Amino acid sequence: MAVSELLSLTLFITFLCAVNNGRVEATHEIYPQFQSLSAVSVHQLHRTAFHFQPPKNWINDPNAPMYYNGIYHFFYQYNPKGAVWGNIVWAHSVSKDMINWKALEPAIYPSHRFDRKGAWSGSATILPGNKPIILYTGVDPSDRQVQNYAVPANLSDPYLRKWIKPAGLNPVVDPEAGVNASAFRDPTTAWWLSGHWRMVVGSKRNHRGMAYLYRSRDFIHWIKAKHPLHSAPHTGMWECPDFYPVLLSGKQGLDTSVVGKQVKHVLKVSLDVTRYDYYTVGTYLTNEDRYVPDNTSVDGWAGIRYDYGNFYASKTFFDPAKNRRILWGWVNESDTTSDDVRKGWAGIQAIPRIVWLDPSQRQLMQWPIQELETLRGTNVKMNHQMLKTGDHIEVKGISAAQADVDVTFYIPSLDKVEAFNLGWSLTDAQLLCAKKGSKVQGGIGPFGLLALASENLEEYTPVFFRIFKSSQKHIVLLCSDARSSSLKDGLYKPSFAGFVDVDLTDKKLSLRSLIDHSIVESFGAGGKTCITSRVYPTLAVLENAHLYAFNNGTETIIVENLNAWSMKKPLRMN
Repeated sequence: MAVSELLSLTLFITFLCAVNNGRVEATHEIYPQFQSLSAVSVHQLHRTAFHFQPPKNWINDPNAPMYYNGIYHFFYQYNPKGAVWGNIVWAHSVSKDMINWKALEPAIYPSHRFDRKGAWSGSATILPGNKPIILYTGVDPSDRQVQNYAVPANLSDPYLRKWIKPAGLNPVVDPEAGVNASAFRDPTTAWWLSGHWRMVVGSKRNHRGMAYLYRSRDFIHWIKAKHPLHSAPHTGMWECPDFYPVLLSGKQGLDTSVVGKQVKHVLKVSLDVTRYDYYTVGTYLTNEDRYVPDNTSVDGWAGIRYDYGNFYASKTFFDPAKNRRILWGWVNESDTTSDDVRKGWAGIQAIPRIVWLDPSQRQLMQWPIQELETLRGTNVKMNHQMLKTGDHIEVKGISAAQADVDVTFYIPSLDKVEAFNLGWSLTDAQLLCAKKGSKVQGGIGPFGLLALASENLEEYTPVFFRIFKSSQKHIVLLCSDARSSSLKDGLYKPSFAGFVDVDLTDKKLSLRSLIDHSIVESFGAGGKTCITSRVYPTLAVLENAHLYAFNNGTETIIVENLNAWSMKKPLRMN
């Protein structure tokens, strides 16, 4: 059957069915007619150059990133047969720098009773003796989600190509009575404490999000704790939980088992209801095996997000080679399923980021791994450039469709700041960004970058700041507004936004944006607030893409320094 005929027969099924209806609860939309329709040719126009993505087909969650014997391993959910969710296996790639990748055969795929109907997300742990082990969610013939383990077949193989799932021992965790077997998935990296391994499985009880805690002495026999590590009402299913320590000061990362007075802990959950990742910073009470968020952290969708754009199902790991904690996140498409089938691919991974605790101890900081800078090519600079009202000054001399841009703006005066309306919400930055946009004139701002812009600005993706003044402090808003990104109809083009908790004493704001054909990944104020947008320009493509610095506020802004680089493709990519 031709693709056009299949598209006309699209069957939309929301995968939100209870197990007693013969389905497993999840929220990927199911298109059975496309699941095994592999692309004959792959459309390259909007494919990224330096972000991780396989040559074709669908990808989603990063599963179990890890560092082992000098090699970075990246496992991810992958459909080897089509550009929509389905036929999921654990694809496996290896690298020495997380930039250049070599694809291997899938590490895990449905093959036993305990994962016959699905091999879903999980995590990796390095056991004593330098032995890696994977915990992952399988779906059994009764549509119950169970937790299984897999180990390398040959530890002497530097790439760990083959993995074994011991049939006689799996599953290692069954959902017991009282646990929702259709919402019980994504085991975390385990940590060692007081003679036991511990790990968390995400779930829900009615509308209460649950991080169920399990303990084991041998990593095979697990016992559920009497109480969860943490839970919160009215938050729904907690997917892809992640629990790890961070130092009170400094950028150094920590092994997942580190505890003590010198650390705080982070609990991240991916909320199935909103499809965004949220985290809290708090205290792990080791004597009670409970996690308590600080009073500056809020559970649920009013809380802090890793990324205020298109970023989900994230996973961190500790990199002992460079003593850092690395964050991976899935960036889905914002076009239609029909578009994905036609172009032959869907989904990418965000650039790996290091994460550390902000000096305020209220939030995390994030920044692209340093290895990304090896791809920098042609460099242009702009220094002490004045941006008056209505200015948009082009950054010339680089490939604007494939660039790394790092800019610091100086604000000469904070006297004429727009008042923050008491009717606006401090918890809904996106609504405020949609209301104001990049064209509505304010006092200070909007100012920033116009990425992936056409020459006459029929298309552009603005990434910009606005500054407001409340009775107590300045309020900084960072936006990445996709509404003007493409002339194509039928796209999801939101005005993503987040507030930036920053002190403006020095009157400076920094912005770094990674621009890669169909993605604009931005880091405000040194990584305090991050926003990732997917965009699909029709005019601003390849050599026809432009980059501008702009200011639509009444007050002059100065580009103190701007560095922009054309980005090269990695030597080896999936």
